Amino acid sequence: MTDGIRYYATGHRKNATAKVWLKPGNGDVSVNGRTLGEFVCRRSLEMVVRQPLEATGSVGRFDVTAKTLGGGISGQAGAIRHGIAKALVLADENLKPTLRRMGFLTRDPRVKERKKYGRKRARRGFQFSKR
Repeated sequence: MTDGIRYYATGHRKNATAKVWLKPGNGDVSVNGRTLGEFVCRRSLEMVVRQPLEATGSVGRFDVTAKTLGGGISGQAGAIRHGIAKALVLADENLKPTLRRMGFLTRDPRVKERKKYGRKRARRGFQFSKR
């Protein structure tokens, strides 16, 4: 691994997409030009974003820069986690079995179901009135 190199990957979750760049550094995480704490505002989502780094023992080795769009904060945090995991595999192929076993490399396919006609939401019908 050389010093000037950066690793790029895209992550997806729900309707959110994250472009993630990893470069050797001291563990700083910035999302859309802000620090991770300012961006997610929830401790649990900070832990979600850092999971792949902690699972592989590379917390202080890489600086993470991410650009996210679409979805909400939770979906964007999941997308960043997915992107970090994919970029870590590009940085070191030996980490792939660990990340695969933890489920970080699998794109979560669950998305919001579309609304159908004749219904109030995706599955909920209109209230029936007998009289």
